[in-house]
Amino acid sequence: MDYKLNFVAFIIPAFFVFLGLEYAVAKRKRKDHLFNYESSITNISVGIAERLLNLLITGGFYGLYYYLFEHFALWEIPNVWWVWILLLLATDLVWYWYHRLGHEVNLFWGAHIVHHQSEEFNYTVSARITTIQAIVRNTFWCLLPLAGFHPAMVIAILVVHGTYSFFTHTQIIGKLGWMEHVFITPSHHGVHHASNPKYLDKNYGDIFVFWDKLFGTFQKEEDEKPVYGITHPLKSHSFLWQHFHYYAELWEACRRSKSVWSSLKIIFGKPDTVDAAIRSELEKKLLPVKAPFRSTFRLKAYLNVQVVLSLVGLFFFTLYFNQLTVVDKWFGISSIIITLINCGAMLEQQKWVYQAEVVRLILICTYTSILEHSFGFFIVSILTILILSTFDYVENRYYKFVYDLEDSNA
Repeated sequence: MDYKLNFVAFIIPAFFVFLGLEYAVAKRKRKDHLFNYESSITNISVGIAERLLNLLITGGFYGLYYYLFEHFALWEIPNVWWVWILLLLATDLVWYWYHRLGHEVNLFWGAHIVHHQSEEFNYTVSARITTIQAIVRNTFWCLLPLAGFHPAMVIAILVVHGTYSFFTHTQIIGKLGWMEHVFITPSHHGVHHASNPKYLDKNYGDIFVFWDKLFGTFQKEEDEKPVYGITHPLKSHSFLWQHFHYYAELWEACRRSKSVWSSLKIIFGKPDTVDAAIRSELEKKLLPVKAPFRSTFRLKAYLNVQVVLSLVGLFFFTLYFNQLTVVDKWFGISSIIITLINCGAMLEQQKWVYQAEVVRLILICTYTSILEHSFGFFIVSILTILILSTFDYVENRYYKFVYDLEDSNA
């Protein structure tokens, strides 16, 4: 059977080529502070998860674009040169309103807030996109084939649109003269990522700046230096908490409301309708107490190996996606997601990473036994893992290796 390779996989190494160049320039300009190890690892982890899970939804949405175009398009716009310009403008206009509503409606902000949690602003931040946000965004893109743009054109222009936005997430590039009056530049987008009161909820455009000027949301970067992140910093590297904390806050806010109508006003209202104190209460209740990050060479090396292996796995998973069986896909997704959750837990010095490692080993042995069609291997390997994991000596050696702790109670 002839399977096509998915060359979208090469976006992954391309991302790191430009990230490496940005870091090299930052080092040369003595701006090492633009990168923070824990934040960068967290940003990349979120990006890996989105790219991984997006493989399951992208094809479905592309199929939906064709279905909408063939059955419900208002017009059939011809494929001529000027239509590409019109499509680019239409795409950016749809983006503007998707992006603006992502900040002004709690239901959408819950998906988009992850992109703004980082307190640094560099190319790693461009990777902070969640699968939920990707679903919302792709839903908005359905307007384009409905308007009559051919899906093949829409898909092509979305690649251009997404590529451009990557390059606006940097502090290395300063103001760009006349381009500041036409395009969204790194300076403009830096303002968008800032939590300073004067910069909040500004510059929603992705490529062109005139939508913000037209709808009254433009703000140029002034003498006041942008402070990146959200107004109430998350202060957590937990992979799961970063993704779902705001929806947990919405749930709690709705639970405390007095009626269905009040709950709907919260869900579809603005972020300032949610009591900021709820997050602190939920963190005390739901998050394990974390220890300060001990930046040791051994821990960083272990984290780096796991992230690199996840990236390599993501690359080949993407490249050969069309050739993988259902079992292959579930193993690839499960093993990478568990690894990313573990990385976030290690950044917070959590003690349950040992149990997560055991789960990952069981997953690997299960998958291997399926490939080898060996039930005996499955039984022997699982029993061995479960028995060894109960020994305090093994657990203590693991913590000694990862956290440089003498025992599991340290």
